[in-house]
Amino acid sequence: MSVRYYINLPVPAHARGDNAAFSFSAQGADEFAAQLQDALRSDSLFERWRRAQDDPDEVDVSLGVVDPQAQVSGQQKNLQIALVATTSIPGLVLKHRLRLLAGSSWELRDVSAA
Repeated sequence: MSVRYYINLPVPAHARGDNAAFSFSAQGADEFAAQLQDALRSDSLFERWRRAQDDPDEVDVSLGVVDPQAQVSGQQKNLQIALVATTSIPGLVLKHRLRLLAGSSWELRDVSAA
């Protein structure tokens, strides 16, 4: 079952993770949406992060789940960016990916059935 997540980036310039290797590099709404969509559709972000861990074999593989059908749209609203992600990925995994990409500079505004 797909879920629609409404995500806000209040200060897009601060929406960067702690490690640049995993972080957003986007500048605009469409770029943020594309990078999040890629992080949900493929395991490349998860695999880069997993390989960087002290014991990659001990990482919970459920954090690597992907949704090839995930859709993310982005819209500039004043100085903020609003993202809408529609995916079957569990909320826990989505939050993990967002923390890698944006650090703590994001807000989950709402969740609804897609």
